[in-house]
Amino acid sequence: MSDETTVLETLEDGVLKLVLNRPDKLNSFNADMHLALRAGLERAERDREVRAVLLTGAGRAFCAGQDLGDRDPRKGGSAPDLGATLDTYYNPNLRMIRGLPKPVICAVNGVAAGAGANIALACDIVLAAKSARFIQAFSKIGLVPDAGGSWSLPRILGEPRAKALALLAEPLGAEKAADWGLIWKAADDDALQDEAMAIARKLAAGPTVGLGLTKQLIQQAAENGLSAQLDAERDAQRQAGRTADYREGVTAFLEKRPAEFKGK
Repeated sequence: MSDETTVLETLEDGVLKLVLNRPDKLNSFNADMHLALRAGLERAERDREVRAVLLTGAGRAFCAGQDLGDRDPRKGGSAPDLGATLDTYYNPNLRMIRGLPKPVICAVNGVAAGAGANIALACDIVLAAKSARFIQAFSKIGLVPDAGGSWSLPRILGEPRAKALALLAEPLGAEKAADWGLIWKAADDDALQDEAMAIARKLAAGPTVGLGLTKQLIQQAAENGLSAQLDAERDAQRQAGRTADYREGVTAFLEKRPAEFKGK
C-alpha cells in the first residue's frame, strides 16, 4: 500500500462522494485504488447516514481503466493472470455497485476508457460532460471487454452497436452516448458536477428503501419473465409498504405538503 489517497471521500447531505484520485495517471486503476473504492462502497452499504453515492474522477479524466504500467511485458516474467485481477478487484466492486440498495450516480468528467467506461455504466444514473468520451479500448491491446462491458453494452445498445464499439474501439462522445441511451444525459462541462450533485441530493432526500427496491427490480427485469417479475414486484411492494417513508409519503400527499423522508 502506498501513501497516496487514491479515492477521496466526502459525506454531505446524505451523499457520499467518491472521487477517483490518480489524476496524473488519468485515474487508471492500481491495487490501492481498487481497495479504496471498495472501502468507500462498503461504507455506503453499512452507514445509514449515506443515502446516495456520487462517483466521479479528479482532473481531466474519469478513469482510463487499468494502469498498464503495472503490466509492462518488457519487464519480462510470466504472463499475468488477468482473470485473477478481475476476480480479486474489478468484479467485487462491480457487484457492490449493482447490489448496493442505494442509488449510485456517476459523473463522467472526462475520458472513460476500458474498465473505466464499464464501471461508469454499472452505476444507476450516468451523466457525462459533453467533452467526455467512452472508449471500449480492449481490442487495441488484444483483450476482451471486462468489468461487465460484454453484459451491459448489448443489453443497453443491442448487439450491432455493442459489437462495433467493442471491436473497433472507437471513441463515443457523450452527446451521442446520451442519444443512444447509453447514459442518462450529457451536461455542459462546467455544469456537470453541480447537476450530478443535485440529482444525488434529490435521491438522498428520497425514500431510500423504496429507491433501492426499485433499482433491484429494474435490474432483475432483464432476467425475469413477466410472471416472475410480477412476483418480485409483489414482494418488493410488500416490503416498501411497511416502511415509515411510505407512511410519510401518503400522509404528506393527503396533507398537501412536501414529504420529509428519513430513509427508513
